[in-house]
Amino acid sequence: MADALPTPDAPLPDDPAVLQGMIRELLAALAAERHDRQQLENRLDLLLQRVYGPRSEKRPPGPTLFDEFTPAADLPEATEPPAPAASEAAHKKHKTGHGRRQLPATLPRAPVVHDLTEAEKLCPCCQTPRVRIGEEISERLDYTPAVLKVIQHVRPKYLCRQCAGEIVVAALPAEPIAKGVAAPGLLAHVIVSKFADHLPLYRQERIFARAGLDLPRSTLCGWLRDCADLLRPLYALMMQAVLESKVIHTDDTPVRMLQPEGAVTGRVWVYLGDAQQPYTIYTATASRQRDGPQGFLRAFRGYLQADAFSGYDGVFAHGVTEVACWAHARRKFVDAESTDAARAAEAVARIRVLYEIEARGRELPATERLALRQRESQPALESFQKWLDSIAVAVLPKSPLGQAITYVRNQWTALNVYVTDSDLAIDNNAAERALRGTALGRKNWLFFGSETGGHTAAILMSFIATCQRHHLNPWPYLKDVLTRLPSTTAEDLPHLLPDVWAQSQRPAHA
Repeated sequence: MADALPTPDAPLPDDPAVLQGMIRELLAALAAERHDRQQLENRLDLLLQRVYGPRSEKRPPGPTLFDEFTPAADLPEATEPPAPAASEAAHKKHKTGHGRRQLPATLPRAPVVHDLTEAEKLCPCCQTPRVRIGEEISERLDYTPAVLKVIQHVRPKYLCRQCAGEIVVAALPAEPIAKGVAAPGLLAHVIVSKFADHLPLYRQERIFARAGLDLPRSTLCGWLRDCADLLRPLYALMMQAVLESKVIHTDDTPVRMLQPEGAVTGRVWVYLGDAQQPYTIYTATASRQRDGPQGFLRAFRGYLQADAFSGYDGVFAHGVTEVACWAHARRKFVDAESTDAARAAEAVARIRVLYEIEARGRELPATERLALRQRESQPALESFQKWLDSIAVAVLPKSPLGQAITYVRNQWTALNVYVTDSDLAIDNNAAERALRGTALGRKNWLFFGSETGGHTAAILMSFIATCQRHHLNPWPYLKDVLTRLPSTTAEDLPHLLPDVWAQSQRPAHA
């Protein structure tokens, strides 16, 4: 690794901002190296202690390997710091904000009164009853496990005794699952537990068993499928809105999927609508073939921000503008620092300059942000391109740095698109963040049971992610939507979209 470090006579860029970025990058690399070395030293210290030290867990006196030991006689005597004044201590406590936080006012309160006995209420001096002048209240936070209840729909029967006609009874309200035993609240709980809290169905089965109810996971799986079928028209409405976006972020992640011929590596795709169409849509396919994104984006015409996957090429050939991701480009240069530290660090520093400009323009109005990009980002990109062209001839194409340079030069046009429109982002991190829940979930539920199961999961994950995008609790939303959807007409369907529903729940004076 020593030959990968920059030499004192290595040429340095003239741009101060790039130099500052290089210094920060090299300092970060040095700190990471020192951290790794300390970890290795600690592991070696523990290993030597385990091999040659006593078997007791008690730490032996004296120094251990790699300790910078100073004899106790050479240490200055510890002195007791003076106690701060009471007002100063109170000021510091108030300033730091430490201490117990107030419990949310939205939580229900259950008063428990601890009163004096009648004898204790008497004054010990004159035996006159004391008068109540106030009270002290201390709060404790308690928890009651979820309680299952049975809702009985009672429908009186009516009959005309004079003519003995037909018996009349009120109709049952529309149900999410026809003749199903599960009410909307229970269905919403199963969906949220699976796709927001990542609890596999077999764990939910055990949780319900502790509550005294036998619910096989096959039954729970059927409920999820039926709920996805019920939500499908609303899901299609969200999908249509996303396709009307000016900008869509997309990415994918692998998920194991069971097929009749065996397990295959399927894919979950995410499509994020823009600020005007704020919905997150997932789809599932049995492979990473290009017909997945091409089928979804067939009617889309706008900006598509994605990685360099060749499956999007057919989409870009039909009027969609490609926007590449600088986070992907930076990652490749970071990986190349282990073999060519000086030049890779300079590339990372130049990309850092682009991100610092974006940080300054994040809160600016759209017109000012675009002007900032044209004024500062565009020259920085042109300088970066010249630097890449100058070193490309001196780097082995198959080396990590060579591959990073090739990636960026091949994507250069798409990497520059973001400076032409203020609504575009410098990277595709939004789509990557949207897939973190799927990556976490698959560590728990491991796979999709079938391609149909993948489609069911994609629909339900879309509603969970969109609720999270709007900082909306998904359980009350899904409970209300599953209650109203069976009797909702197509004209009223947009009122059940998560963002529209959230607006309707706010108080009129808010």
